[in-house]
Amino acid sequence: MSKQILLLVAFLSVTNCLFAGKPKSDKETLNSTGSHFEKIDITKIQIVRDEWGVPHIFADQDHEVAYGLAWANAEDDFATMQELLIAGQGRSGQLLGKEGAKRDFLLHAFAVRKIVDDKFDESFTEEYKEYLDGYAQGINAYAASYPEEVVLHGVFPIEGKDLVYGNVFAACIVSGGHLEVAKILKGDYDGGSTWLGSNAMAFSPKKTDDGSTILVINPHQPMEGPFSWYEAHLCSNEGLNILGGLFPGGPSVFLGTNENLGWAHTVNKLDLVDVYKLKMSEDKKRMYKFDGEWFELDRRLTILKVKLSNILTVPVPKMTYWSKHGATIKSKDGDFYAVRLAANQKINTIEEIYRMNKAKNFDQFYEALSMEAHPRYNVIYADKEGNIMYLNNGLIPKRNEDYNWASVVPGDTSATLWTEFHPISERPQVINPNCGYVFNTNNTPFNCTSQSENLNPKDYPAYFGFEAGDNNRSTRLVQLLSEYDKVNLDAAKRMKFDYQLPDSSAFFASTENFMQIDANCFPDVTESIVKMQNWDKRATKDSEAAGMYLLTYNYIFKKLGLGTEAFIDGMDVEDNLFVEAVAYANDHLMEYFKTLDVTLGELQVHVRGDKEYGVNGFADVLAANYNMPYTNGRFKTFVADSYVQFAQWKDGEEVALETLHPYGASNREWSKHYNDQMELYVNQQTKRMTLNKEEIYANAEKIYHPK
Repeated sequence: MSKQILLLVAFLSVTNCLFAGKPKSDKETLNSTGSHFEKIDITKIQIVRDEWGVPHIFADQDHEVAYGLAWANAEDDFATMQELLIAGQGRSGQLLGKEGAKRDFLLHAFAVRKIVDDKFDESFTEEYKEYLDGYAQGINAYAASYPEEVVLHGVFPIEGKDLVYGNVFAACIVSGGHLEVAKILKGDYDGGSTWLGSNAMAFSPKKTDDGSTILVINPHQPMEGPFSWYEAHLCSNEGLNILGGLFPGGPSVFLGTNENLGWAHTVNKLDLVDVYKLKMSEDKKRMYKFDGEWFELDRRLTILKVKLSNILTVPVPKMTYWSKHGATIKSKDGDFYAVRLAANQKINTIEEIYRMNKAKNFDQFYEALSMEAHPRYNVIYADKEGNIMYLNNGLIPKRNEDYNWASVVPGDTSATLWTEFHPISERPQVINPNCGYVFNTNNTPFNCTSQSENLNPKDYPAYFGFEAGDNNRSTRLVQLLSEYDKVNLDAAKRMKFDYQLPDSSAFFASTENFMQIDANCFPDVTESIVKMQNWDKRATKDSEAAGMYLLTYNYIFKKLGLGTEAFIDGMDVEDNLFVEAVAYANDHLMEYFKTLDVTLGELQVHVRGDKEYGVNGFADVLAANYNMPYTNGRFKTFVADSYVQFAQWKDGEEVALETLHPYGASNREWSKHYNDQMELYVNQQTKRMTLNKEEIYANAEKIYHPK
């Protein structure tokens, strides 16, 4: 072994010892489960798997249900569950290499672990700490039973606090904090984000033909990975009884329905992060000016451990800073910028979600929301009493309106240092409109119900940063709603599973010139241009024109560097670029299919394991579908209807539930539930679900205790 290699090994060994991180707090007081609380009796917990493999967790107490949820989720997707835990421990670089190290840098920059450590005891009730502990005991037990599935040594056992580390880190990402840090490091302050979107609708008895209340939950998320949906039912004798979707490793249902009420989330566009340029001293290093005085930046060194291979992890030192504004980053041109956001100040988001899970009526649900810890997301709500609500939710600071908060603001004055947030009562919301419906498709909050009952943007500060207008989905949904005097569940399904692009939208207005050009002037692509000009704008899998259109706009978007915002804002495209894009589409089809007569379903497929189906949908239709390159010139879905739930309450009846998952309940390739919902999915068919304990047990595929 060379001298250089020996020195490197020695250096890595010493560095790993020096920067291994502090031991978990009070580690010596933990019992064998990694818990400060009493060890849970697993015989009091039952996991009931239904015919689709969906876990229904039953126990006497909430924290016992949490244990069962952790165990069941680990049985189905333990590898994905560990990602967020590892991110919260600042060890993603050891697992994922350079890309993971970026997560570790952000965790350190936003001081997530320190803030959680400082605020944990005061931020959570003892009841919820025990709930977190129950979940931690469950996942620790699984890790101890199946150590070969642990992806990184030393992750387990965890404490309840570890779940909070990961959750707060995720909240910083959800709020867009990572985007601002990236801009500072790159010296680029004009970047933006791309919105994939979701849909949600609620109908009160005023709008339904049978006096029922209907809720439609329809997030569009990645169908695999840490932000995919896991379906579960949680039921205790302490008031939990809810079915819905959660992210792998989530301790509560993130969106779903209990006996009394339900809610959906959609992403909203809010200005949640502020960037400050600090005024630095020319004479003294790291000194910045604030209200006429000079202060020294707090330096914070971290050692990122970056996996280069299975046998080599390299320590990379990185420096961040902390100012009165919070996380502070040095840009590549030597300037210092602070990034301030609510997501690392309010750490009890997961308890708010738990309270939403347990709410029994509108007042209790609104009280849970009034904890004001959730960083963002629209809420569409409905309940058995006929109440419906739209809420544009988010932690918006009370800012000084003398400054342009859409840009970088000066960091040398307390006039820009906000410390308070707009309460829930000051956020856009519509409760029980006379028209009987509310909706959101990631469009402006000022089109969420009937035109006469919509909110007025002038009632809110411009610095909220709302979406400017409508998208194709909201335009189409308004059109569909106008066709119904009254709706029923079948009508709600037709609207949700709609594949029609609207005639009127900014996107199609920007393509009008192309749709009117004389195709005969371009003999090489005449047939394809005519096909597209005659398209009925339905993104169905049997449409050849839709397949041609998919290839054409993919080419244009890539050429112009456009994202999904083009479906909202339109695009500026010369006719010659359209013709160039059609020529590309022709070449693509001839190369891979040897014909121009190719349907969307042949081009775009839904794939998992040994199953492959042609699938409907485009970006920004109500049944949206975003794809990525696959094999043999085809594309496969990766973001689409990632979880669907229909809930209906009628007088005197239990809530009726139907759901749909794009793949199945398990992420284990050997499981029969790995892809058993795919055929339902592509055919827009749902599976019936229930909260009724007797029915669940009577039709169970498997009943057992966790270990």
